[in-house]
Amino acid sequence: MSTTTDQPAGDLDDPATDPFDVARAAARYLAEVTGIERHDVALVLGSGWGGAADLLGETVAEVPSHEIPGFSAPAVAGHVGTTRSVRVSGTDAHALVLGSRTHLYEGKGVRRVVHGVRTAAAAGARSVVLTNGCGGLDPAWGPGTPVLISDHLNLTATSPLEGATFVDLTDLYSPRLRAVAREVDAGLDEGVYVQFRGPHYETPAEVRMAARLGGDLVGMSTTLEAIAARHAGLEVLGISLVTNLAAGISPTPLSHEEVLEAGRAAGPRISALLAEITRRI
Repeated sequence: MSTTTDQPAGDLDDPATDPFDVARAAARYLAEVTGIERHDVALVLGSGWGGAADLLGETVAEVPSHEIPGFSAPAVAGHVGTTRSVRVSGTDAHALVLGSRTHLYEGKGVRRVVHGVRTAAAAGARSVVLTNGCGGLDPAWGPGTPVLISDHLNLTATSPLEGATFVDLTDLYSPRLRAVAREVDAGLDEGVYVQFRGPHYETPAEVRMAARLGGDLVGMSTTLEAIAARHAGLEVLGISLVTNLAAGISPTPLSHEEVLEAGRAAGPRISALLAEITRRI
């Protein structure tokens, strides 16, 4: 097998570099260091979701993400800095668990934001589960509530697709995979996720705007990854963890510590939920 040193991946920051070449180099590196030629499903673990990796099954290998071509160390508290290969319990499948997400607000470019899902596709995955911690617009969804993403509003003013690349986003968030999730928990609600650029939280006026546009959840990730995943041929399941009520709805000021605390409190329950959904996928 060729190694990444034999075939340089190129620089994602260089417009002349094909980002899919870097994704293929990352997939080759992962196959080499994990000993797993193909991963069947990928998970991107956002705030509060990190414990799911421990419940999925046997961890075959764990790799510091910054050692993989094109990846960076996490810049946000609550995100894990490793990528795992996990043999999913009760199956012959392997999951690629991406704990090091790059956010658009970090200023590293859209290519790095979506590099994880492109690597997952290059590694053989057919589906991806995108998770996040978010603000909720429905007071009935208190902190700790998992919500399936049915659609999104991308308010980042950018796209991961370059050039004349036209991709249909109808049913971007797979109805089939949402049905699988409801087999595990029939009580799961769903809503429209709205991504802002961040890193500041949304103003009350922006939250009201999101609601009038049809949004139910607000956050700073996921939509760009979902678009890139669809372009790469992956079936997408999105799940948000409501970590707080959004600005203007919450009676208290927002803080990242509140997000982390809600994730810690809900962690065991949502991790078990996500692990079982992944097994069924």
